[in-house]
Amino acid sequence: MSRIIRDRIKRQLDEAEGYLMLDLPERALEILHRRADWATMQFEAGFLTGEALRSLGRYREALKPLEIAAGLRPGDISVAIALGWCYKRTHRLAQAIDALERAERHNPDEPLLHYNLACYWSLAGNPAKALDELAVALELEPDLRHRIPDEADFDQLRGNPEFERLTVGPAPLA
Repeated sequence: MSRIIRDRIKRQLDEAEGYLMLDLPERALEILHRRADWATMQFEAGFLTGEALRSLGRYREALKPLEIAAGLRPGDISVAIALGWCYKRTHRLAQAIDALERAERHNPDEPLLHYNLACYWSLAGNPAKALDELAVALELEPDLRHRIPDEADFDQLRGNPEFERLTVGPAPLA
């Protein structure tokens, strides 16, 4: 592939990404659907297509391009989180957990993966795993604690002494 064609493809992907950043997913999809084959940019095109569909609430449709992107880069955090989001909203919680655990093996120190896994394990009715993941997430990124009060995924854990201990945070130093 010539450099000129590769640069043109890259510009199209950058344009689609820009529209996503401006919260114009329909426009991003128009650009992404103009080209049937993204050749060397399959990951980028798959991820952006999935993100545009996810932004539109078209979670089932978003799964295929996101799965392609995840297959190309199994450790990509953004893809894993987007996949988890879509799986959760299509009532495929086990697959949401699997997608995040796969990415976690590549990125064990990524707090958002642990936090989202805590949410999904809580929804799956496994408080032990949920609390383990939440503890890791908060150890890696204590500021995530501010999200917990509004997180409905943790409703099943509220009242659990270990959950309450985690949400309060470390005791202040004297």
